[in-house]
Amino acid sequence: MLAPDLPGPVIYAGQSMADKIVNVVQTAAVGDAYLAQIKKKRQMSFVMLVVFLALLVSGFYTADSRNAGGFWVGISNIFDFPAAMFGEAIDRAPLMPGYLVEYFPSLIETINIAAASTLIGGLLGLVMSLLVTRGFAPVPWLVNPLRRLLDILRAIPEIVIALVLIFMLGGGPVPAMIAIALHSVGALGKLFSEVNENASLKPVEGLASVGASWTQRMWFGVIPQVAPNYLSYALLRFEINIRASAILGFVGAGGIGYDLRNTMSWGVGKYDEAAAIFILLFLTIVVVDQLSGLFRNRLTHGAANTQVTL
Repeated sequence: MLAPDLPGPVIYAGQSMADKIVNVVQTAAVGDAYLAQIKKKRQMSFVMLVVFLALLVSGFYTADSRNAGGFWVGISNIFDFPAAMFGEAIDRAPLMPGYLVEYFPSLIETINIAAASTLIGGLLGLVMSLLVTRGFAPVPWLVNPLRRLLDILRAIPEIVIALVLIFMLGGGPVPAMIAIALHSVGALGKLFSEVNENASLKPVEGLASVGASWTQRMWFGVIPQVAPNYLSYALLRFEINIRASAILGFVGAGGIGYDLRNTMSWGVGKYDEAAAIFILLFLTIVVVDQLSGLFRNRLTHGAANTQVTL
């Protein structure tokens, strides 16, 4: 690879020969330092790539050695379960509408879990985002500790929190709602704080000049500027939380995921009901995605540019 063009030495009229030589030497030294830095960066990138590939390969073989039967042996059976499930569903197609009606209340429970956790997580994330945004934070020394708290909430998966809460509170939708809400606080708090950084400080300064409190400055000076982005991110998080609440049902957190686990654990004879649950989940996610996209476009671009794409 050719080295990038570097600027040549700057020679001024009237310079002595010694000054010209010093100028040329300094320019050459800067160019050599730049090329050395580029070479070092490329070497570090290559080392990181090698380490990543080594970890990937070693992790795969470690997991494969602990897997019952091995990955390469079982890969030929990857389509056996979908074929059996949908084959049974096709054979019992007349019963499918009844299954959809039967499991619809569980779907509503899953959506309720996602909606409640998104609402709680969004409100707490809004408050946290204002507390961690430099320039808005009422207590500057709390910015870094609260940012680390948001990092922790984002780093811990919902299923880990849910398992701990199920052990403490028992099975049901409440542990799932708390687990998803805590993770939503971390995610939305981070997104909201990045939106806050783009807000204009002029309304805040104007309100401060007339003696407004911190709460009044945030409510009347900041939130009106960023509310459309807040709602857009909250709707996107609602989509994610629907999928998360369905997954948490597998560990006993209620909702349609719990019914899906029971039907799949039963095996042959219940595969048609599992297929009905998959259809309900698929249709729900598609509908929510389309409606959420419609509202997000209206919030960020206005009604004139709103369209739904399938």
